[in-house]
Amino acid sequence: MKKLSIVVPMYNEEEVIELFYKETKKVVDEVSKKYDYEMLFVNDGSKDSTLDKVKELRKKDKKIRYISFSRNFGKEAGIYAGLKNSKGDIVVLLDADLQHDPKYIIEMLKYIEEGFDTVTTIRNRKGESKVKSYFSESFYKIMKEAKDIELKQGSQDYRMMTRQVVDSILQIKEHNRFSKGIFSWVGFKTKYIEVENRTRAAGKSKWNFRSLVKYAIEGITSFTLKPLKISVVIGILISIVALFSAIAIIIQTLIQGKDVPGYASIITTILFMGGIQLISIGILSEYVGKIYLETKNRPDYLIKEKSKDED
Repeated sequence: MKKLSIVVPMYNEEEVIELFYKETKKVVDEVSKKYDYEMLFVNDGSKDSTLDKVKELRKKDKKIRYISFSRNFGKEAGIYAGLKNSKGDIVVLLDADLQHDPKYIIEMLKYIEEGFDTVTTIRNRKGESKVKSYFSESFYKIMKEAKDIELKQGSQDYRMMTRQVVDSILQIKEHNRFSKGIFSWVGFKTKYIEVENRTRAAGKSKWNFRSLVKYAIEGITSFTLKPLKISVVIGILISIVALFSAIAIIIQTLIQGKDVPGYASIITTILFMGGIQLISIGILSEYVGKIYLETKNRPDYLIKEKSKDED
C-alpha cells in the first residue's frame, strides 16, 4: 500500500488546527483502502499554542508527526522542511487555514493514478479586491519573462507530487527559495485544476500588502533578470535624452550668444537622474544580497523539537 504524506506548514494557527484535522481526516478515511497516510505538521516557530494543539491530536492519532523550529524561519523554510522529512510515495502540500480545501486531495490522487507527476491547484479570484488582483496579474506577467519556468495565473502552493518530483526539488540547495518557481523549474508532467477561492476558516492572515510585495520581489529576483535589464534600458533612454538636450543647448547658445537660463530645470533633472541611479543600485543590491546570503551557507531552518518516533 502506498503512503500519502500530508505536509502542513503552519504559523500561529491555534484557532484552526483542530478543524483542519477533522476536515482532512474525513478525506483520508475515504482513500484509506488504497493509501496509508501521515500528517506532517511543520511548526514555524509559532508564538501561540499551535504546537500544543498538534501534540494533543497526536495522542489520538499516531499517524500525526510534527517538526517544530527554534524560531520563525518563514513559509519557504517550512515547505522545504516538510518535503525533506516526508516519508510518503505521494506528497500533498497545503495550508492549515482551510483556504486549501482538503476535499481536492481525492481528485488529485485520481490524476496521479492516471500518470501525472504533479497536480497543481489554480485559484479563481472571485470576490478578491481589484487592487490585489491587479498586482497579482502584474506579478505573473513579469514572471513570464523567466525562460526556465512557467507560472500559471493564480497557481498555489497547494499541490500533490510523486516522490520522484519531491526528491528532485530537494536536490535544489539554494538558500533563497521561491517554491512556486522551483516547482515549475523541475518540470515533470503536470495537471492544473481550478479550485474555489476560500476565506480562512478562523484566525488572521499572516500576509499583508508589505509581505506580499516582499514575496513578489523574492520571486522575481530568483528567476528572472528583467529588473536589471529594465534599469539598463532606462539608463540608455535617459542618456539619449540628455545627449539631445545637450545638443539643443549648444545650438541655442551659439545662436543667442549666451547660456540658456534654467536653474529649476537643471535641479529637477539632477534629482530625477539621482532617483534613477538609486533605483538601479537598489535593484542590483537585491541580486548581490542574494549572492552574499548564499555564500554564508546557513541552514534553512533549525529544529528545536520533533515527534518522538523521529528522535
